[in-house]
Amino acid sequence: MDLGIEGRTAVVCASSRGLGKGCAEALAKAGCRLVINARNEASLEEAASDLRRLGADVTTVAADISSREGQERVLAAAKAVDILINNNGGPPRRGFRELTRDDMLKGVTQNMVTPIELIQAVADGMVERGFGRIVNITSLSVLMPIPGLDLSSGARAGLTAFLAGVCREFASHNVTVNNILPGKMDTDRLRAGLSWQAKKAGISEDEAAKREAAAIPAGRFGTPEEFGQLAAFLCSANAGYITGQNFRVDGGLLPTAF
Repeated sequence: MDLGIEGRTAVVCASSRGLGKGCAEALAKAGCRLVINARNEASLEEAASDLRRLGADVTTVAADISSREGQERVLAAAKAVDILINNNGGPPRRGFRELTRDDMLKGVTQNMVTPIELIQAVADGMVERGFGRIVNITSLSVLMPIPGLDLSSGARAGLTAFLAGVCREFASHNVTVNNILPGKMDTDRLRAGLSWQAKKAGISEDEAAKREAAAIPAGRFGTPEEFGQLAAFLCSANAGYITGQNFRVDGGLLPTAF
């Protein structure tokens, strides 16, 4: 399917690996010009090399996207942003009693404040040009508790509620805002969580992984590649009538009809 976004400029945050990279790869295949970001310059350049092999025009910005300086550098590299994929590392798994005030402020900044700031920066330009696609990578934990992710869940739920009204301000200008809620995707973050669970349960990481996968109706973890395909569709010219929605990518894990 032609997504109708060839030549569009896409900013993909935290995209050197995992779900961010999966989104960047799908947008590269759709013909987008990419601005990718991560804190680690070496891993970022490695990701850029992979994307360029797909024929993409890629600009890299090694920076902390949660900092004002990092945001300014990324936006300056992109100039006019047509597509924004909001992604950021979440707080490490931790019991709520262990969280300090600084931990909580950092988590909310990473997973709520930062994406809102980036949307503030790009939305009016999208409105003026009559095209814009914003996709926020949140989490299935917005809808169901996941042990140790209370801070991440709260911040991402706050982002979802905040944008529920905001997104409707832009809808008549062909600017959409949607959220993708990943379940158990095969990423470094999942593996870190499995390690945390294995230590708590006194089992091996392989056993923890088998137990987690067995609880998913699909019988496996998701991949960044299939996640990226959904993100690319939501960024496409074909998705202009979809906004303010939350898309679960969880292999059927959340047992609900609606």
